[in-house]
Amino acid sequence: MLIRQERPSDVPSIRAVTAAAFSGVAHAAPSVEADGAPGEATLVGWLRADPGWVPELSLVAESGPADPEVVGHVVATRGQLAGRSALGLGPLSVHPAHQGRGVGAALMHAVLGAADALGEPVVVLLGEPALYSRFGFVAAGETGIESPDPAWGDYFQARTLSAWRPEYAGRFRYAAPFDRL
Repeated sequence: MLIRQERPSDVPSIRAVTAAAFSGVAHAAPSVEADGAPGEATLVGWLRADPGWVPELSLVAESGPADPEVVGHVVATRGQLAGRSALGLGPLSVHPAHQGRGVGAALMHAVLGAADALGEPVVVLLGEPALYSRFGFVAAGETGIESPDPAWGDYFQARTLSAWRPEYAGRFRYAAPFDRL
C-alpha cells in the first residue's frame, strides 16, 4: 500500500470509494445527488472547490504496485477556530473490501503527520471516541475547543499538533461546504 497526495485522475475513484464506504452506514449524510450516493461523496467534491481546500492534505491509499487502485481517502480542510485557521478532518473513507486491514490507520497517521509538518496547530473531527482516541484525539472540550453543535458532545474531538498553543482555543467552524449537508 502507498499513501500519496490525490491526483486529478483520482477524483472518480475517490468518489466511488467514499460512496461505497458510507453506503448503508446509519450516520451517513443523506444523498444530495441523483445517483443516490451518500452525502459524504458529494462533500469531497464541494470541498475541492472551497478556499479551505489544502491539496497536501487530500491523501489516497493505493493498493499494491502490481495493479494499483485507490482503496481509501482522507481529507483535512481549513476551517476557523476563534478567527484562526484550523483543520477539520473528514471524510475518511476505506472501500469495504479493504476495511480491517490498516488502510484507515495508515491514512490517519499520514494526514496527521502532514498537517504537523505544515505547521498546523490542531485537527478536529466528528467521530466515535473509541476509534479515534488511539490517534491521540480527545474530546475537543478538553482542549478548550467548542463544537459547532453542542449536541455532538464528546464525538467532537481534537488532536493538537506541535504548533498548538492553549490561547488558540475557542469555537470551531468547518469549511463552508459542511454546512450544505
